[in-house]
Amino acid sequence: MARSPRIVLAAGGTGGHLFPAEALAAELVKSGIEVHLATDRRGMAYGGAFPALERHEIRAATPSGKSPIALARALALLAFGSLQSLRLMRRLKPDAVVGFGGYPSVPPVFAAWLLGIPTLIHEQNGVMGRANRFLAYRAKAIGTGLANIKGVSSRLMDKIHLVGNPVRATVLEAARRPYEPLTAEGPIRVVVTGGSQGARVMSEVVPKALGLLSPDLKARLEIVHQARGNDLATAKYLYDAAGIPADIRSFFDDLPARMAEAHLVIGRAGASTIAELAVIGRASILVPLPGSLDQDQAANADSLGRIGAATVMRQKDFTPDALSATLAQFFGHPADLTDSSLAAKNAGIPDAALRFAKLVRAVAGLDTLRSTLR
Repeated sequence: MARSPRIVLAAGGTGGHLFPAEALAAELVKSGIEVHLATDRRGMAYGGAFPALERHEIRAATPSGKSPIALARALALLAFGSLQSLRLMRRLKPDAVVGFGGYPSVPPVFAAWLLGIPTLIHEQNGVMGRANRFLAYRAKAIGTGLANIKGVSSRLMDKIHLVGNPVRATVLEAARRPYEPLTAEGPIRVVVTGGSQGARVMSEVVPKALGLLSPDLKARLEIVHQARGNDLATAKYLYDAAGIPADIRSFFDDLPARMAEAHLVIGRAGASTIAELAVIGRASILVPLPGSLDQDQAANADSLGRIGAATVMRQKDFTPDALSATLAQFFGHPADLTDSSLAAKNAGIPDAALRFAKLVRAVAGLDTLRSTLR
């Protein structure tokens, strides 16, 4: 009896890599494909409802830093992970392997390539990451979340397919809620997030900036703030000092729904955040994570900033005074929030998981017709 088609998804153990992999997995499973997840220890502990038949832990590390010892150790772990992955691929015999970035995705995709198994990668960010740059020449196709990806050689352009960033079912559900324009005297709903683990700068700057608003505006605020665990006390103290009630937690399992209720989102510019803002369609103030080697969040933020869907503030300029002035401008001109939300919505690709699933099936030879996505 013939087995079901089988696809291995390989992803680093952070939400930025796992969320789109989870969305693709759900789409593949719906079409009768057996899905396996290859990831690191963090991914093995991922609490989401990842629809994989099995999860496989692969050893990996990021070869960065200036220490020769650390570099040698990372390369040794990647080599060990590649041997693990060779054994795994020989046992599973998948029809294709899809990498979602992060160094834990390298061993499985590399092993598949060595064995002649079709491979694809997906780049969520506006700058191709180092792991994906290593794998790109070995992949048969490259799905991208954004239209313009920096760091891509001209030799790879024929492999590029704009599919969007797959988002989870909870985001698609939240996207059904239409934007409710800010009224002259109604509540002002603001969501503050720095990613799944929060961000200290948000907890230090945003409450102070909100506290500088006029009493009339402060009285209308409804704040949802996701803060890191060790920043919860700081955020609470500053909101209390400003006289602003806020729902502050280290994690919201319904964050997409909270974003859909908001008039404005303030946060970092990770790929998942960008995709969710666009699919849901909400105005945002984005503060890209500074200091990263590839400046991927800056590119992500600019993809929305260029079309008027977001206001981008570099962290060095993200002060209480500057943020308060920007917020006062938005709250005093509600039409600007409406226009920004509409621009974000127009940029969203809600069927990204379906589009990428079609590409995966085509590359794996599971469809009679090749994908026409470009």
